[in-house]
Amino acid sequence: MVKDSRCEGRVVIVTGAGAGLGRAYALHLAGLGWRVVVNNRNRSSSADAVVAEIRAQGGEAIAQYDDVCSEGAGERLLQAALSTWGRLDALVNNAGVDQHAPFHKITIEDFRRIFAINFDGTVAITHAIYPHLRAQGSGRILVSVSSAGLHGLHGLSAYSASKAALIAFMRSLAAEAAPKGVLVSAIAPYAATRMTEAHLSDELREWMSAASVAPFVGGLIHPDATSYGQTWVVGAGWARRASSVEWGEGYAIPMQGSPMGGAPEHVAASPPREFADALAAHADFLACAQQGLHRVGRGE
Repeated sequence: MVKDSRCEGRVVIVTGAGAGLGRAYALHLAGLGWRVVVNNRNRSSSADAVVAEIRAQGGEAIAQYDDVCSEGAGERLLQAALSTWGRLDALVNNAGVDQHAPFHKITIEDFRRIFAINFDGTVAITHAIYPHLRAQGSGRILVSVSSAGLHGLHGLSAYSASKAALIAFMRSLAAEAAPKGVLVSAIAPYAATRMTEAHLSDELREWMSAASVAPFVGGLIHPDATSYGQTWVVGAGWARRASSVEWGEGYAIPMQGSPMGGAPEHVAASPPREFADALAAHADFLACAQQGLHRVGRGE
């Protein structure tokens, strides 16, 4: 891999980087010239092994062993970067856990544990690091989400809820951070990892390698990147943008004569409406409602 002069010397933290996607991100970014803090909660060897790989290829990296949910983990990650290289430019939140039980079988304790690791852990790390990036007037933050958080999936109630919450968190933080020079985005990766490989054929495992996602991560946190506030679905060398939409202008709710209160049995096809934030959606809704109800009142 050819190093990128705009990336050389810059410092990135990658959480959950001991294996799978996190490892692929760390290796790719190091190949571009980033200095990498390789975080993984398993102190036995995984983070150290990734650091050894990076160094063997001429890159710079250090291992950091905090669980993202442990008290003060974010502050320690920030300090590891600053004490080693004197700077921090980007954070890639990758650490997370899967779910293996449908809602009626999962305990509320396990539901809360999954949500806490995926959501609270990401938020806590970001909360510790964002003020530093904001104060210096530049930086990139990436949040790892999932198509399950966009669309839901049978058997993944806690996992899907945690990833959906992260999308809303990312959107809100992106709006706050962009004026301060910090760009925040989310990535929903499709890749053959320990979470997914049991459901993939050998051909798909090769095609959907974690390494095929890493270049897009490099693009999102690149110093010249301009995209923020978006969720990107990425895998097998392919990417597309995802978003929340509201369909069409809407329709008037019949106040009388409907036992279902006007709830539709189906929604007619209509163009989706996408909004920059909740205020824009609210303003559009009220404008459409005012115009639509006025038409209904005139009998149109």
